[in-house]
Amino acid sequence: MTLRLTWVQPEDLVGHELRQAAEDGREAEALAARWTKAGGPPAPETAGASETPRPDLRPLAEDLLDTLASLPSPLSAHEPTALPAIQASTAPEPAPTRVWAIVPPPDFVRGDPQGRWGSPLLERSRELGGGWAQGTAPPAGPGLPRLDPRPACGAVVGCAHPFRPAERLPTTRPGMEDTALRDRLHAAWLGRAVGCLLGKPVEKLPLPALRALARAAGNWPLTTWFTARGVPPELLAAHPWNRRSAATSLAENIDGMPEDDDLNYPLLNLLLLQRYGRDFTTTDVARLWLDELPAGRTFTAERVAYRNLLDGVEPPLTAVHRNPFREWIGAQIRADVHGWTHPGDPVAAAAQAYRDAVLTHTGNGVYGAMFVASTLAAAATGTADVHRSLAAGLGVIPPRSRLAEAVRRGIAYATAEADFDRVVDRLHAELGGYHWVHAVPNAALLAAALTHADGDFSRSVCAAVSGGWDTDSNGATAGSVAGLLAGHPDRLPERWTSPLKNRLATSVPSFDGIGFDTLAELTHMEAVRP
Repeated sequence: MTLRLTWVQPEDLVGHELRQAAEDGREAEALAARWTKAGGPPAPETAGASETPRPDLRPLAEDLLDTLASLPSPLSAHEPTALPAIQASTAPEPAPTRVWAIVPPPDFVRGDPQGRWGSPLLERSRELGGGWAQGTAPPAGPGLPRLDPRPACGAVVGCAHPFRPAERLPTTRPGMEDTALRDRLHAAWLGRAVGCLLGKPVEKLPLPALRALARAAGNWPLTTWFTARGVPPELLAAHPWNRRSAATSLAENIDGMPEDDDLNYPLLNLLLLQRYGRDFTTTDVARLWLDELPAGRTFTAERVAYRNLLDGVEPPLTAVHRNPFREWIGAQIRADVHGWTHPGDPVAAAAQAYRDAVLTHTGNGVYGAMFVASTLAAAATGTADVHRSLAAGLGVIPPRSRLAEAVRRGIAYATAEADFDRVVDRLHAELGGYHWVHAVPNAALLAAALTHADGDFSRSVCAAVSGGWDTDSNGATAGSVAGLLAGHPDRLPERWTSPLKNRLATSVPSFDGIGFDTLAELTHMEAVRP
């Protein structure tokens, strides 16, 4: 029996790199034709390797990967990876005379009797940084309609977000600092675990299958854990649960929080701060991974970077060498601890997340981590609501990037539409050209879910998971944000927290079986460390 190492073989990566090239506008048609003529397979939709091994294609695959990496992208000016360029792109600009606003389709207007697609939505969109300045529309991403101009009404706000993340927010009311922050962190850890666990059994399933399984169990709109009870056998056969997760994540099987990379990485980053402090470098992240992270617990961009480290490639080249997953969601799921430990300082949270992210990611993959870290830093204060927190996240990433545009799109649609299923359908129609693990569509869905739930914990995690794509990762981040906003573990419904049994399984050394209360204490120590 041959052992196939997934996510790293060159012949399994070319299809993904060609897809990435199409997304960022590189002219790769001739290279794609060479690959197809040689019998090269397309990118696998869900698996980490093509169905049939083709080691005979490896020399050609290596050549194509290197050539594709050398092609220029027309989006690079608006999507830098260097931190000084990212920070320069978020600096305030003079107010323009026009803004670019998302114009809804006619059916959205007809389904909105209150007229929320009129000026009130535009004002809310501007309040959250939802307009394009500069007087010209940005380039549309794959499958995205171009944004239409409309005259500004009222006060005009451009790309610079009204919430200035460079200004520290108050962290809590005087006299409540230590216990209040610790309680918020406890709720955030629990929330991350709940959202992740809710999404685990339906990860990789297409949206119609997810909805069908939930409806068959009488659980739609989603309000509680997925279950196989009451679901017709033929439906289960047509849409099998995630094979690795069903045994530990369906309602009838939950017994504590099982291992998941969405929890492993926050544990690693807690260990990172304990070992190296807040001034850690990207090289320190690499050292920690080699010391403490089993290679088999890495996936997509993280596994490619791990392989590159073992091959002697040093950071930050680890993120770009034969890595077609560099703009996927992996860095974003590592960002929570960076936000949790910088309450009231979104810029510092973003900078810390950046140093972690560039080990494995570039461009929008890095922005996803910075966006989440800054959103969490604002939410951790105890003074910002979910909308102000999302605005803080938008304030640290390039406003003309595809990820920033997608986040604004998600916020706008969720603000306008009472039926969240319609919001999800709209996002899938416009962003479905991306891979389901790509950072751009998942950030849009996350922002839409949090906006629509308006701070409610259950609605936040259920909306994030019910939107499909990377269900466990989106659920985890939504739960983290909503947990902070809830402010205390006792404010999270018991139906979510009781099955966790205050126990987390992990392969990260010294953390297996740890309680979420202990994790809150350890995280709090790093948050208040001078």
